[in-house]
Amino acid sequence: MAHTYPPLNVEIRTPRLTLAGATDELLERLVPHVRAGIADTPPYPLDDPSCFYADSPEREWRWQRSIWAGRSRVTPEAWRLYFAVLVDGEPVGMQDLIGRDFHRFGTVSSFSWLATAHRGRGLGKDMRAAVLHLAFAGLGAREAGSDAFVDNNASNHISRSLGYEPNGTDWDTRRGEPARIQQWRLTRDTWERTRRDDIHLTGVEACLPVLGIGQEPTAP
Repeated sequence: MAHTYPPLNVEIRTPRLTLAGATDELLERLVPHVRAGIADTPPYPLDDPSCFYADSPEREWRWQRSIWAGRSRVTPEAWRLYFAVLVDGEPVGMQDLIGRDFHRFGTVSSFSWLATAHRGRGLGKDMRAAVLHLAFAGLGAREAGSDAFVDNNASNHISRSLGYEPNGTDWDTRRGEPARIQQWRLTRDTWERTRRDDIHLTGVEACLPVLGIGQEPTAP
């Protein structure tokens, strides 16, 4: 079904999965995964505050409210695109793309989660590759960043395998305790050298005005 709001019509398809604009219907289908818990065993992957550390049903309510709030705060200075990850038509996680001052700098970052039963199958890497294709091929990004706690081996492995380079470290808290963050950086030139030809975009052009993207980002 076509939606009035263009970001909900964006799709990124790979041979293994589809990233589809996270409609309320898809969010509702993801609720059982959120309710079951995706971040309740150490090493904890998410920084504070995280709705995923709350008890059910507050966890589900906060998670849904955060997405609805993010949809309503979209300007050229700050936007976030929310995608449900579909495998064989079933939603199994989410992949977000975040732009801050994208119209000036052309930089993005990403956030994702995957239901526990679907981890360890290479889906996390495919999700990230798909959203990077949107960023670089669809939106004209110059650079993508990522970060993860240093003991989040899965996320850090994905960044390394996709060509990101280490970009320093920082500190954050998770469940009230300080922990070190590894930061990563992927340039357009590096992405171009290994870009895939089996990822396909739909609905991107209509989404550009919503994000304030009318042309290639201007130089910093």
